[in-house]
Amino acid sequence: MTQKTLDYSQLGIDLADVYEQMGYHGQLPDEGTRAETEAIISEVSSWLEPRFCFLVRPELPDFSLGRIISRQLAGAEAYALFIATCGVEFEEYQQRLKQEGDMVRVFIADALGSVIAEKCADQMELSLQQSIDKLGWHHTNRFSPGYCGWHVSEQQLLFPLFDGHTCGVCLTESSLMLPIKSVSGLMGVGKKVRRLDYTCGLCDFEKCYKRKIRRKPLVAP
Repeated sequence: MTQKTLDYSQLGIDLADVYEQMGYHGQLPDEGTRAETEAIISEVSSWLEPRFCFLVRPELPDFSLGRIISRQLAGAEAYALFIATCGVEFEEYQQRLKQEGDMVRVFIADALGSVIAEKCADQMELSLQQSIDKLGWHHTNRFSPGYCGWHVSEQQLLFPLFDGHTCGVCLTESSLMLPIKSVSGLMGVGKKVRRLDYTCGLCDFEKCYKRKIRRKPLVAP
């Protein structure tokens, strides 16, 4: 089991990442929204503690992964299971914003939280790759319950494999992760697997949150 706590500077977040998540595809938001976004980032970055953990197992439990994921895992010699999260501190921050009723800040924080969780998972991938480099292994793309045909209810099979070491993330009865801005799932590892450049080439689920419009240079509205 590998566990790590990061700080904001280690995530490598660009403002363009946040604007993309907010829906400004290739456009800059208005000046007021930009100023509010930068203010929230400045506030959050002083105390944020995103975390990730992963473990590598030779076999998987009896997941119902579906055709898409099973195909991508073919040839794996082992499997990396992971959790990455913004942390409970960010969850509490979001709740405070909702109580204050400033919906612009709520919207910005929601977008920022999604980016933080994904960037934290990216750092997890880098750490995993460092740990398997000595074996000459590679890893596949990340696959999470709820996407690519893997039912979200199988979070209930995934989380017990961490023996309680889940970076503070817990599950509701409906398999929702808390903190909400968290990512969990698995990857195949081994000499014969690979990570594809564009995850969206794997499936045709048009409403997937990972399906992004390819970023264009940012321009003012």
